[in-house]
Amino acid sequence: MTSEPAACPPEAAPRDFDPAHWPTARAVAVRRLAAGQAARDDVDELVEEVPVALVFNGISHAVMLASPADLEDFALGFTLSERIVESADEVFDREVFSLPNGIEVRIEIAARRLAALKERRRALAGRTGCGLCGVDSLAEFDRAMPQLAGDTVLAAPAVSAALAELDRHQPVRARTGAAHAAAWVRPDGGIVAVREDVGRHNALDKLIGWRAARLAEGDAEAAQGFALVSSRASYEMVQKSARAGIGALVAVSAPTAMACRMAEYSGLLLAGFARGDRLVAYAHAERLLPG
Repeated sequence: MTSEPAACPPEAAPRDFDPAHWPTARAVAVRRLAAGQAARDDVDELVEEVPVALVFNGISHAVMLASPADLEDFALGFTLSERIVESADEVFDREVFSLPNGIEVRIEIAARRLAALKERRRALAGRTGCGLCGVDSLAEFDRAMPQLAGDTVLAAPAVSAALAELDRHQPVRARTGAAHAAAWVRPDGGIVAVREDVGRHNALDKLIGWRAARLAEGDAEAAQGFALVSSRASYEMVQKSARAGIGALVAVSAPTAMACRMAEYSGLLLAGFARGDRLVAYAHAERLLPG
């Protein structure tokens, strides 16, 4: 006798997002060991990563693992940096909801952008992963990089000033040692905003979303400056920055060779190994001033 398949339980209704239910770090019991010392029990804090579903006009598009903070910024930044929309005014609403197994961010976008998103999804249906964020040909890959004005000038002392200030803007990293940061820095080196995440791309998307919202409000501080990231600069970081109209990207670690080529092509000033009063310019070095 064949048994009937068990019915799936109904999905729990989403509820308003409660940050207390989704902390950015959790305490866990650990045992510490060191040569020549007795083992001791202790408590450590670990950075949290949560499945975050990005839903556009009722259609689930992607599930990202992210730190559960600044998710409205993340939604806007991702939507812009992945070219789902062309400008922030095509994003009409962002709402964050809790589900039993993760978080859902509902994003309302212009109808014509939704139609383009559906077409992109159909074009990629049935293909194996291309590894380049939905790009399906080399020609399309070439078109994926915008051309910036190429007029952002960066003073090395401003980078040093921002680096000296960055640590105190990273509470999740201070607690866990495992979070990336992306900061928006004024031309004089003052930090305006920092976004943290377990993923370096997510941190940058959150910063891009913060900046786009401020630009839409006419915030002058969001218009002038540069992005500083506490990670390496891969091609995705350069691509996201260029798409967001950011003219200069400074990384604490090294860039990749492709990131350098893309920065050179797009007009983005790219610097890496920014530590203390030292840094290395990799693309458009003529716009990096020593003092």
